[in-house]
Amino acid sequence: MQKSDYEKWQDTINLSKTDSHWHDYDSDIKLAVIQFNAYLLTTKGYVALNWRLIKAMFWTESGGPKSDAWTTRPMQIGNPGDPGLGSLLSNLEGGELILPPALKLQLTKVTAGAPAMNIRAGIGYLLMRAASYETISVEDAVDKKVTEIIVKAGDNPSKIATTNKTTLDMLKKLNPKIMVMIKPGEKIKIQKASMQKCIKGWAIINTQFCANKYNIGDPIYAKKLDYCLSLIG
Repeated sequence: MQKSDYEKWQDTINLSKTDSHWHDYDSDIKLAVIQFNAYLLTTKGYVALNWRLIKAMFWTESGGPKSDAWTTRPMQIGNPGDPGLGSLLSNLEGGELILPPALKLQLTKVTAGAPAMNIRAGIGYLLMRAASYETISVEDAVDKKVTEIIVKAGDNPSKIATTNKTTLDMLKKLNPKIMVMIKPGEKIKIQKASMQKCIKGWAIINTQFCANKYNIGDPIYAKKLDYCLSLIG
């Protein structure tokens, strides 16, 4: 019987059992995963990423050591027409919170063409899609002192917040009654703060999530990842 496309794909992946080159990038993948895990582990709800899942993605995306992608863009992020890398680097969709500071300086559309950086770009994009975000009031990291001001005629909470480089949330926290009424001559507390985008939680990252958020064009992507994982062990 003629083999299906999936069976032909399996035959290619099965070569990993006998060809050591299938493991050429294990160190790069492990180091990249360690880098992201160390940076994001303190965010709420983050579960350390398993490097074997990234290796399974690497195998599936690249097509193996004999493919052109193996030595260029093995995670296929940044290919012509692919918006993923642009999204990650845009600072508009959460990538700025996902990329460790050192990597943020190194990763560009040009450097992402090298395998080690392409691995990191792929991981970054996957994690960016796994995170959920919110914009919250955050106190100034340097100036934490609480001071008092006197309300002037014509002042309102929004004007006071803008003038004193703080937020309405911070004003309300320090002065619970401020949203009800403020009067000229009244003293209120202020502390510098700003509204900042933060990570508020994480989706569970498994093979199905990768299929839904990383490679949505392959209907059996999760099945392929599961098969790779069965060989990686």
